[in-house]
Amino acid sequence: MGLDIQNALIGGSVLVTGGCGFIGEAVVHALADKGRDVRVVSPHCHPFRSDVRFLNVDIRDLSALVRACHGCETIIHCASVVQTRNTARDEMWSVNYGGTVNVIEACRRVGIRKLVHISSASVVYEGRDIEAGDETLPYAGASMSAYVDSKIAAERRILEFAAEGVTRACALRPHLVFGPGDQRFLPNIFKRADGAGIREVGRRDKLSDFVYIDNVVDAVLAAERGLDSNGLISGQAYFVTNAEPTPFFEFIERLLMASGYGPIRRRIPYWVAYAGAGIVEGFHAVIRRGMVPEDGLSRFAVRYLNTHHYFRIDKACRDLHWRPRVSLAEAIARTADSLYDLA
Repeated sequence: MGLDIQNALIGGSVLVTGGCGFIGEAVVHALADKGRDVRVVSPHCHPFRSDVRFLNVDIRDLSALVRACHGCETIIHCASVVQTRNTARDEMWSVNYGGTVNVIEACRRVGIRKLVHISSASVVYEGRDIEAGDETLPYAGASMSAYVDSKIAAERRILEFAAEGVTRACALRPHLVFGPGDQRFLPNIFKRADGAGIREVGRRDKLSDFVYIDNVVDAVLAAERGLDSNGLISGQAYFVTNAEPTPFFEFIERLLMASGYGPIRRRIPYWVAYAGAGIVEGFHAVIRRGMVPEDGLSRFAVRYLNTHHYFRIDKACRDLHWRPRVSLAEAIARTADSLYDLA
């Protein structure tokens, strides 16, 4: 069977924005492993598969993006700038929102049939506890960070666009994605563990959701299939988690101990951490206005660690015929094993 016929049977060509990032790369591998014709658009990306076409395209360049989309059936929109501080406000808005607007326009011009947008569970977070939250929660009305604001605006535009009927589109809202290949969350944790050590902030009485990368990828593939078979999911948003709420620092401790580290022994009171984060943010606002290394020391992050934020996944399970197949315990073990492999 020729490659073109095979792809037609499996599904049309797929363009992945941000395909060299953590989630994007995992999605690319999954699609290519299934024999799909995959294109990646990402600036300054180093190709990591010979059977995938890599295009050095910034999604803020509409003309280049439109050219890259020709011949594609689906876009998986993973590209995003993640920064809990507000020092990179302009870049976050230009990529997270402006880039999304360009993706929508490319869908219009090229006639893309399906669009899966990777959003964030933080779009409903207002600094207060969320316990078993579902998709009926409104978008956050109070500004938590430029990142959250830009993701809210982007998701709104995606779901509004879906209502036009040009392209079937939905949004996935993963929460604290982790696993092998992580380029942000885990490296920061282990850098601290190798240095001054992890300091627990606040108390372990607040539950958080996490989601393993393979479960996120499964949800992306399920959403793309669902947009083909069930038009009712177009215009919908879905929380995607492991559905095993766990205190944040208990999760970190389990991961550290599985990786050969000892338990967390030091703790910082919430008010001390929050005040310290404010001072650091003030320094960066004056001295460094662009992107700074994400180290978790922001008022948003400190507040986030000290509130409940976990969600129901019933809607995704029902509509997408998806459920997390890798448990939190197995995911932690796999992640620890991957770190040993890299050592």
